[in-house]
Amino acid sequence: MHYFAPHPMSTASAQAPDRALWSATLQPGEHWSTVLRRGVSLRLTALAPGANVAALLYNYECPVERYNMADTLKAQHIAYLTSGCVCYSDMGRVLCSITSDSCGWHDTICGLSDADSVAAQFGATRFQERRNDTYKNGRDSMLDELGKWGMGRRDLVANINFFSRVTAEESGALRFDAQHCRAGDHVELRFEMHTLLLLANCPHPLDPAREYRPSPIELSARLTGPAPAHDACRERCGENARGLHNTEMMFLPWP
Repeated sequence: MHYFAPHPMSTASAQAPDRALWSATLQPGEHWSTVLRRGVSLRLTALAPGANVAALLYNYECPVERYNMADTLKAQHIAYLTSGCVCYSDMGRVLCSITSDSCGWHDTICGLSDADSVAAQFGATRFQERRNDTYKNGRDSMLDELGKWGMGRRDLVANINFFSRVTAEESGALRFDAQHCRAGDHVELRFEMHTLLLLANCPHPLDPAREYRPSPIELSARLTGPAPAHDACRERCGENARGLHNTEMMFLPWP
């Protein structure tokens, strides 16, 4: 079922008042998922340096439509995400827009850590002995969250690694910037459709740290309304304007 709201470009009253909804803390190693409705903004704030938060996004009303890394990058002629960018689905619609960002670079290409890589880097742990202090990895964390929504391995796609910067050297080697994220850095996502968001607070697969110490992340949601007619994300490029228009067509009111 679709939920219809006034077209955001048709009237100024369509913009919701800016008000706080809820806040929570994503603990080190924790994974989490929820539905963010159209017009809600979510701010992620690193409470310690060196944060990395893996994210996956799906159209809540039709989860076969999901974040598409290739379309997101080629439509905006960029290899990373920052303020003014949007996250495209594989249907040419916009799941969310990045409206604020103190980091300037969020990794889109390096994927998730897995059990073998985490064990090789930090040592093997078992829940029987360590309980919630067991070393988590991104892949298994995402699979746990997908299972809560009736999805599984076939639904894993390329993810976003918020707060991480990875650049390519002339040789083609990828270089992870261990000093990129500082305590207090943030990124804010404005959701343009009803979106299922999955987060995993686990180390980046290229992070050379020898100690398992993911940073806690503050999550705070506000009701802000969807993209207005004049908006930095909409006006970044013609593709973004078309992508947001395609999304808004889903929410036209009944005649």
